[in-house]
Amino acid sequence: MKTSTNAKVYDVAVVGGGAAGVGVAIALRHAGIENFIVLERHTVGASFAAWPAETRFITPSFPSNSIGMLDLNSIAIGVSPAFSLEVEHPSGVEYAFFLRAVTKHFELPVREHTDVNRIAKVGDEFHIDTADGALRAMHVIWAAGEFQYPSLNGFAGGELCRHTATIPSYEDLDGDDFIIIGGYESGVDAAYHLTYRDKRVRLFDKGCPWKAETSDPSVALSTYSQERMKHDWFEKHVELFPETPINSVARVDDMYEVTTEDGRRFQSRVPPLMAGGFEGSHKLVADLFEQRDDGFPFLSEHDESTIVPGMFLCGPAVRHDNHVFCFIYKYRQRFAVVAKAIATSLGLPAEGLETYRQWGMYLDDLSCCGEECAVC
Repeated sequence: MKTSTNAKVYDVAVVGGGAAGVGVAIALRHAGIENFIVLERHTVGASFAAWPAETRFITPSFPSNSIGMLDLNSIAIGVSPAFSLEVEHPSGVEYAFFLRAVTKHFELPVREHTDVNRIAKVGDEFHIDTADGALRAMHVIWAAGEFQYPSLNGFAGGELCRHTATIPSYEDLDGDDFIIIGGYESGVDAAYHLTYRDKRVRLFDKGCPWKAETSDPSVALSTYSQERMKHDWFEKHVELFPETPINSVARVDDMYEVTTEDGRRFQSRVPPLMAGGFEGSHKLVADLFEQRDDGFPFLSEHDESTIVPGMFLCGPAVRHDNHVFCFIYKYRQRFAVVAKAIATSLGLPAEGLETYRQWGMYLDDLSCCGEECAVC
């Protein structure tokens, strides 16, 4: 697709209208950048709105901004889901509503229903191809998230499973005997809601996250999930299979058969539920970043591509050494870093970002963070 030479050139194009995209767009505004656009594939907060009806945030929200501590689920200084929604653990629908309200409050220039097909660097500009035409920008922030890209890979027959991200409500699932593959947050969440309705659940995980000897929630289960595993109905109806990798899933007559790597076979009349995570949208722009050994993009200290200048990453795919920024309260720490880097390249002082430092958020790089930092 050709781009008109007379078309408007944005200083920044943000791809994604979820927590990362909205949050970094607000940081751009605080940095003094006005000529930007946010491109959203569906509607603002759509990934959250698509969560199973029963699923809640595992990180609690508290209206703590008044004492200088951001609500864990806030994406900007001065806003709080707890204060706005008056709930401690928001549902996906509630959080999507919060994001839309924040977008309106900050008057963010969001273009919804705009699917980005391709991004290419042409000279000093980025050409962004969409179904409705092409856009041009001097910088691009990829903040498309991961929840719209569920993973069914990892073993033969994965396509026979149903990913938990595609379930509108656990209440509507037919069957009384379920196999869940994946014992981290979404797997425990599914087991909790199914056993609440007296369903039998066999929960498999290649590790044992409910007994991980670490306080890092990127590895161990949250206390919210740990507490729910102690409910009577969970302990009564769930059979746990830790350290049990899955080899394959197959149809055998009218049954689904799950075979573990040690040769054991388990059957159920309903498709196994896959709670094994997401592919992540960062793979859609893999050609614009160097790759780490773990498959995630390799980033500069300002979360910029090391091979395509002007291409930035925000959201749960951000990695620095062993630091995993997969929760909102983690990756929001990087918003001001990206906004300041772009503002500096545009010759702007970014003075409005100094407040971020006062709230304990990064403004330059990781230099303020030690190995034992609670954020990382």
